[in-house]
Amino acid sequence: MTVEELRDAGVRAVALVLVDNAGITRMKCVPIDGLARAAERGIGWSSVWGLALSDDSFAHEPGLYSPTGDVRLRADLDAAALLGCSPGWAWAPIDHYEQTGEPWAGCQRAFLRWMVERAREQGIELQAAWELEWTVGDDGPDGFEALHDGPGYGAATFGQTGDVMLELFDALDASGLEAEQIHPEYSDGQMELSLAVREPLRACDESVLARHVVRTVAAQAGWRASFSPRVVVGSVGNGAHIHFSVWRDGENQLAGGDGPEGLRPAGEAFLAGVLEHLPALTALGAPAPVSYARLQPSHWAGAYACWGNENREAALRLEGTGGPAAARRANVEWKSVDCAANPYLVVGAILAAGLDGLARGCTLPPAVSADPAELPEGERDAAGIVRLPETLTEAAEAFAASGMLREAMGEFLHDCVAAVRRAEAAATSGLDEESLVERYRWRF
Repeated sequence: MTVEELRDAGVRAVALVLVDNAGITRMKCVPIDGLARAAERGIGWSSVWGLALSDDSFAHEPGLYSPTGDVRLRADLDAAALLGCSPGWAWAPIDHYEQTGEPWAGCQRAFLRWMVERAREQGIELQAAWELEWTVGDDGPDGFEALHDGPGYGAATFGQTGDVMLELFDALDASGLEAEQIHPEYSDGQMELSLAVREPLRACDESVLARHVVRTVAAQAGWRASFSPRVVVGSVGNGAHIHFSVWRDGENQLAGGDGPEGLRPAGEAFLAGVLEHLPALTALGAPAPVSYARLQPSHWAGAYACWGNENREAALRLEGTGGPAAARRANVEWKSVDCAANPYLVVGAILAAGLDGLARGCTLPPAVSADPAELPEGERDAAGIVRLPETLTEAAEAFAASGMLREAMGEFLHDCVAAVRRAEAAATSGLDEESLVERYRWRF
């Protein structure tokens, strides 16, 4: 939207938003009269924020951390939207630029753009959609108090959730977001939103905007919304499942082929690349220490590196391949991702891994049709099914060792993310689940 379009819509101020390497959404706000300047020249921002942790401290990584150096945050007006939950306000994502005008090497949106362009040069297009889970409640005298107490997906919750869902439908629509469905989820207070399929950058922008709307609507109703991977000890936790499909020459490469489960050659190679790199990608999809309280076997979180057709325990779940709509609907759901993740890094890394699989002509192992946790260990080993990292430390080291991701992201962004993951893990070393849950409950 242009500045004049926003002004004509009654906008008086704009929230400029970024997601940092720790998954924290940061914000600076400008009056409408300052938006054109913010889009053209940007707003100052210390480069040290590329090393920010979730508690607002910083990873003091030698060679990366310095109090000197500034970047410019430029509002992307092409992605600006009205904030339907906050009359008079608009929202826009930002890009990081050097003072010289070149994209900053640490910009996560720039990384995703680079991967989209790299894919386009090879005739590949990705379509993506996010499913966001969050928990509505508040801290009470006896602990966490939830908006509803189930049952899972229960119509019995409607008295508690109906008004909130209606307000949310209206606010999302007024913000230009297409909500395919909203419903109470499995755990107490848990809700889920499915967003429409978009091209990668827009899908990620809309996931960030949707979270902003969700938090605001919850607050206006007297509650708080938490996107933390686990809000209550022992709960199933909140995921942020990313769905993606792979297209070439206008055809979905995940259906209509002669490969396993009907995959076309490009679809199989792309998916095989993602599967191979899943241990390293886990540091991006599950980036907080509390993520690993959620990423448990037999909890539909995708704790094992495997793929399967409609298998909700596989990290990569192929779905929508049956029936006459398969050519349009077939997609892969990466289940291991949670809402502490930076969406731009997640989708950029999917593209990087998939393109690596294409370049090397990778093939998939057999699809898994059972819960991998229930298979005999020898059978898992023979099938190459490995447990994804069980701690952030393990994931951080797998990520740091990935030459593929280092090349795709560039050394600076890759090293910043690795430093943040290692520092976040060190800062919480020795904490039990209850302490982790309390530490992160309201950070995401």
